[in-house]
Amino acid sequence: MNVNNHTLREKAEQFHQYHIKGKPLVLVNAWDAGSAQTIQSTGAAAIATGSFSVAATHGEQDGEALPFHLVLANLARITKSVDLPVTIDIEGGYGRFMSEVKQNVLQIIECGAVGINIEDQLPNGEGLYRSAEQCLRLSAAREAAEQAGIRLFINARTDLFLQQVPEQHQEALVHEAITRSKAYAEAGASGLFVPGLQHPEWIQQLCEQSPIPVNVMVTSPEPSPNQLAALGVSRISYGPYPYLQVMEHLKALGQRILTGSYGS
Repeated sequence: MNVNNHTLREKAEQFHQYHIKGKPLVLVNAWDAGSAQTIQSTGAAAIATGSFSVAATHGEQDGEALPFHLVLANLARITKSVDLPVTIDIEGGYGRFMSEVKQNVLQIIECGAVGINIEDQLPNGEGLYRSAEQCLRLSAAREAAEQAGIRLFINARTDLFLQQVPEQHQEALVHEAITRSKAYAEAGASGLFVPGLQHPEWIQQLCEQSPIPVNVMVTSPEPSPNQLAALGVSRISYGPYPYLQVMEHLKALGQRILTGSYGS
């Protein structure tokens, strides 16, 4: 293992304890060692990556287009550069079958991560794994963690709310998310991640009925962490938003420099 096993176990336990309903862990997503160090310097409790941002910084598209060995190399540089617990977005696990997921998660732990996001969206981005099949994949991830002796935080992401625009969401999706949260928890998931869910009443309903902590993704200044805390959210992440904001700033800065308006 690239990091001390005892230290990794401690970080994993610490990371679990940060997930408190009504007092959420706030994660400003990083994409490489430099951004992780910057986020650590702000007083963050943990470091999380986002697959979109990691892919983009390598010049690739999201959706497992970035080769897995580069995902691992990037993760290893991040975990070596910061002292905080690190959780990584591994999209669909870079493999459909249990054996593939287990082997990949073992390598993720070897590189020093104490948490993963793993989604139920099919690799082509259209439709979701059946709940039963996704549960097998989550069980494989949990088996990998047990084999490594690490209490890995498995954040089971459901893409139910990303399959449609928010204006088309219906309460039936919330009921399906609750059903999946219960099944995923039994399969070994530590948390439920629901990117795309924005309706406050439905967020609250899900938080009340999910047996595992709920993670909401924010991609704008609103809602605030305090607003989401009041709904019972246990974890807030910002996905690609920090990377996109930094790139917009870089673009504007470059334009000012090149047109001679910078500093004038």
